[in-house]
Amino acid sequence: MSAYATTVEAATYFSERLNTDAWDDAVTGDKTKALAQATKIIDRLNFLGELVDEDQDNQFPRDDDTEVPNDIKYACCEIALALLDGVDPEIEFENLSMVAQGYGNVKSTYDREIPAAHILAGVPSVTAWRYLSPYLRDPYSITLRRVN
Repeated sequence: MSAYATTVEAATYFSERLNTDAWDDAVTGDKTKALAQATKIIDRLNFLGELVDEDQDNQFPRDDDTEVPNDIKYACCEIALALLDGVDPEIEFENLSMVAQGYGNVKSTYDREIPAAHILAGVPSVTAWRYLSPYLRDPYSITLRRVN
């Protein structure tokens, strides 16, 4: 399995973005691992369309595409950045059930009536989620096909 974005593509993407210290300070090996893990996170989602080739390793390209869309590459970069910055999707998911947190006189209370969709999906970056969401199937739709 290859990552959706290379370290060179990610470096180019991050060269035009603020607050990328976690990426900038990481060693190349960790950057490569983060991009690979980001690709695995992306590939667990339910996307619109069909694979170009049933034997392809990743979920993209799809349908008539011959290349991975830039939005998917950008999402991969954003997820990698979040992972390098210490965001753990498992902990984020566990925190969905937390209603209040306090330390001394400081207390935070969260409304968990409508949990964040990106956290439920295991995506640790809302920016990445915004890149990915146009490519996702509606989880409430059903496709019926007649088979002869």
